Amino acid sequence: MRVADEEAALLGLAPVAPDRTVAYGPHPDQVVDVYVPRSGDGGRAADRGPLVVLLHGGFWRAAYDRRHLSPLAAELAGRGMPVGLAEYRRVGAGGGVPQTFDDVSAAVGAARTALAGETADPEVVLAGHSAGGHLALLAAARPGTHVTRVVAVAPVADLARAHELGLSDGAVAELLGGGPGFPERLAAADPALRPPADVPVTLLHGTHDPEVPLDLSRRYLARNPGGTDLRELTGVGHYAPVTPGSPSCHTLVGCLSRPHRPRST
Repeated sequence: MRVADEEAALLGLAPVAPDRTVAYGPHPDQVVDVYVPRSGDGGRAADRGPLVVLLHGGFWRAAYDRRHLSPLAAELAGRGMPVGLAEYRRVGAGGGVPQTFDDVSAAVGAARTALAGETADPEVVLAGHSAGGHLALLAAARPGTHVTRVVAVAPVADLARAHELGLSDGAVAELLGGGPGFPERLAAADPALRPPADVPVTLLHGTHDPEVPLDLSRRYLARNPGGTDLRELTGVGHYAPVTPGSPSCHTLVGCLSRPHRPRST
């Protein structure tokens, strides 16, 4: 698949309805879509994979929601993994600091409760794409989030560098808000400066990503080499890793279903 065709390939997939949706707050965006394992489990929770909580991207803006990741959620459920596809308040619709960050932690708790009993696997994998990767890395560093692994795909893993580059027309500044105290808010929200304690991290990043440069994941790894595994996907752009059927999505599925084992790229 050509890098230029990746976005159309993902967005061209039909959304897949969840088994049910649970709310974790009063706002319409405070919900988690639940996907129950469909096959490969023999109907037994003991044979199913880890619980996966998915966080979508879109540079934290309300214009982008979770629906484009529903085919991935269904794919994972079809492979025996219970999935919670989380929505959260975003910039332009009640999100920003601290609402967006608080919602992610609450959504993880709601997914764990909703899918209790669907798997005997003790792991809770928090997976995010793009801005969702940033949120996954940051949430795992917050006390009480209760995740055992993080898989971040094309993540905005170094927020300060993303701000310097002005990614997506200044999306970082929109998320954090301007005015006094911005440097402090930036540092507090930068996962490169707040590594998850005792939570292994896998980063998947395409070498030809035009939206979020690979350099951001490399910078995260340089700051946090212990427990971090960076897998560079040669010739891959921004969207293929979360598009079911692509070779790089197969790599993602493998990372989600198997325990983290650090490796060099």
